[in-house]
Amino acid sequence: MAIAQVSPYAWEDRHEVNTYVARLSAELAARGHRIVVAAPSRDEAAVRATRKAIRAGDILGPPGEVRVLAVGEALTTVSPARPGRGRPAVPIDVARTVEQLLTETPLDICHVHEPFAPSVASVALRHSRALNVGTFHAPAERVVATQVARKLVTLVFGRLDARHAAFGATRDLMTRFFAAPYEVIGPGTDAVVAGAGPADAGAPVRLLFVDVEERGALRTFLRALRRLDLALPWEARVISARGPSSSTPLRAELAARVHFAIDGEDEALAWADVLVAASAGTLTAPGLVLRATAAGAVPVVSRLPVYEGLAQDHGLLFEAGDVEVLAAQLTRLIDDPGLRERLCAAAPAPRAWSEVADDVLRSYEALLARRHDETGSPELWARLEGRRTIEVDLHMHTDHSHDCATPVEHLLATARDQGLGAIAVTDHNEVSGALEAAAKAAEFGVKIIVGEEVMTASQGEVIGLFLTERIPRGLTLEETVAEIKRQGGLVYVPHPFDRMHAVPDYEHLHKILDDVDLIEVYNPRVAIGSFNEEAQRFAAKYRIVRGAGSDSHVAAGLGSVRIRMRDFDGPQQFMESLRHADIVTKSGTLLYVQALKFLETRATPRAARRARRERRVRRATRKG
Repeated sequence: MAIAQVSPYAWEDRHEVNTYVARLSAELAARGHRIVVAAPSRDEAAVRATRKAIRAGDILGPPGEVRVLAVGEALTTVSPARPGRGRPAVPIDVARTVEQLLTETPLDICHVHEPFAPSVASVALRHSRALNVGTFHAPAERVVATQVARKLVTLVFGRLDARHAAFGATRDLMTRFFAAPYEVIGPGTDAVVAGAGPADAGAPVRLLFVDVEERGALRTFLRALRRLDLALPWEARVISARGPSSSTPLRAELAARVHFAIDGEDEALAWADVLVAASAGTLTAPGLVLRATAAGAVPVVSRLPVYEGLAQDHGLLFEAGDVEVLAAQLTRLIDDPGLRERLCAAAPAPRAWSEVADDVLRSYEALLARRHDETGSPELWARLEGRRTIEVDLHMHTDHSHDCATPVEHLLATARDQGLGAIAVTDHNEVSGALEAAAKAAEFGVKIIVGEEVMTASQGEVIGLFLTERIPRGLTLEETVAEIKRQGGLVYVPHPFDRMHAVPDYEHLHKILDDVDLIEVYNPRVAIGSFNEEAQRFAAKYRIVRGAGSDSHVAAGLGSVRIRMRDFDGPQQFMESLRHADIVTKSGTLLYVQALKFLETRATPRAARRARRERRVRRATRKG
């Protein structure tokens, strides 16, 4: 597989998301996959090299190699250095680089991490043409809850084909704000030399704090130490590049027991009996807690959902910022060697990164398995190649639809005059117009595909092609699709991402994916072009046969999009011909045909429309 892993954090920075991306990428590459990592960077030379490689098309390395691409400096949504401040936008040059990378690189999977907006990961999700997987790690609730334009974020997240959560608490948080299925795939644990075990009776209990949380966490830890009885046997170590907290000075007798170091985290984890994680929720360090547990330390953590899940049954908790309770929990561990031993014995075995890669690969492979077979029938195509090329419009309405006033004869005459060789008549919740058109098709020289645009109970509209009888409205999407298949018809999804129409949401579309035969990738009545583009992306990544139709409610709109394909007989030949077809579009008709539709329907009194229909029926009866 060709896989992109996208992190929103500067690659030079120490961050647990970057660790996850790096370790997962290495495991996937070791299994022969082609991996590219895209992340922000402050290394200008690396950014220039990345942009040069994208222009040259030299992006994916050989199988087994991880290529790291620096897409430029970008500020991210989760920024502990800017608490409470407005979210800056991703720079234009960075967004353009990400767009070029993802639109010009043939990828199977685009795996975005923490794709909250604005960030490099959210930009990648917006432009990806691959199957999209998103991993949500340990975002603070305020980050999730305060996403600007929640409905828009929901639509962007709707492009995710699979969603992972690094922890059960993350799954619960994301489900509360952005409901969807989330598979929990937790991080692995880097190898740490195990400590010497619990301190001997009478020996100092070794307390550790690693300064990777917000600055207030260190202050909480130091204030708790000030409340410990100096008669108790303990000592503490703080790993911090920032040094002691100026707002929490240490007394001389306390300073003798608390040692600061700039680095040496691995050595400190092997040394420690107890790890304290005191985040108040702005930034958590779950990976640190996992590594400490693997090294034999007892975690004492603030009562945050992610920390609580990690320390369950083998750690102690305190309310975030509660110095007194933290000091009391530390005192319990110092006083009671048996408690430390019991908690250490209850700790789960560490999870290897190879296990993480196994789970992630299963998710990838499940998505790839849902791609449609592109090969079709070479034998059938060989028989169709000699046939004439015709132009086809697959979506239109007659006055048998409640919102259309075009008589069947007028539609057929217009189709003939427009040079269309075949049309699909797809009235709303009615098949009578299509059957009437099929009965009169010979005299106009236009082939008719009998169709119906069916409104489901609550999952939008779906079109059945090559039907024999009417399908009632109000069935579930699955029931409607089953009825189309029962009649030997084809399932055609119209304007699938046009939020101004009744459309199946992404979750429901995913459920019927295996039964979808074709998808409408161009509809000229879609007011926002990006909706058609999204349909194009969806059809491409799942390799679904593409269709298009004018969705005409007035005869003047007929043929505003055409499919050039070989002539066909029946649904099988139609599908094989459509696989090799070209879609031809033209612009500039939307306002005109919408105005005509209004004049022919809303602006015409109902009685006049009814009288016109009755006259048409009488004429048809006399001819009969």
